[in-house]
Amino acid sequence: MQTTLAIDCGGGGIKASVLDGAGTMRAQPLRVPTPYPLPPELFVKTLLDLGTRLPSADRVTVGMPGMIRHGVVVATPHYVTRSGPRSRVDPTLLAEWSGYDARTALAGAFGLPTLVLNDAEVHGAGVVAGTGCELVLTLGTGLGSALFDGGRLAPHLELSHAPVRWGTTYDTYVGEPERRRLGDAFWSRRIRQVVEGLRPVFRWDRLYLGGGNSRLIRPEQLARMGDDVVVVPNSAGIVGGVRAWDLAPV
Repeated sequence: MQTTLAIDCGGGGIKASVLDGAGTMRAQPLRVPTPYPLPPELFVKTLLDLGTRLPSADRVTVGMPGMIRHGVVVATPHYVTRSGPRSRVDPTLLAEWSGYDARTALAGAFGLPTLVLNDAEVHGAGVVAGTGCELVLTLGTGLGSALFDGGRLAPHLELSHAPVRWGTTYDTYVGEPERRRLGDAFWSRRIRQVVEGLRPVFRWDRLYLGGGNSRLIRPEQLARMGDDVVVVPNSAGIVGGVRAWDLAPV
């Protein structure tokens, strides 16, 4: 049975496990803090070192933040900063990451077939039903998004960078710093407002709310969002590493 090393790369931490063909973890997930500053070479080394601590696998799936097209980094929000999310952007890192062929670099480092996608896309692959229009929003350091149509992954859009109000982006509006500032109750209300605002834009059949902060949404706010909105576990960011190979475009 083909096995997959699935790596979920976030702004604050990088998690990995090895999955069998059914998506069952064959090892307890490992997590390391995301190192900063993080040039591409250190990124590859960090993932390679993490992989050596897990059972061997036949292929690799990597989910990372930002705009990823065919395994190439168009833009990534956190890894171009000097000391992590919302710190100052380093011009040298910005240049190194722009156009970086992460898929080729990681495939060479691991010596295995490798798939590199936006982290919300891998997360979505682990939860979508495969019918109709399905939107995935991940709530963590910022906001991640992925759209699936009939189980096929649509071209990625950086919804997180779109303005939501007063020149504030979705990423800032619902990200972790705002959750801490507002508290879970007011932040949950804000999440509901975002969902209501996006509903006429996407007309989804199902909306999945994932990421580490989705579990903090207050039940009363979730109930008001409707039956077509579902909270899913953060482990989908790893579990989706298997199914991503079938749902993602070549």
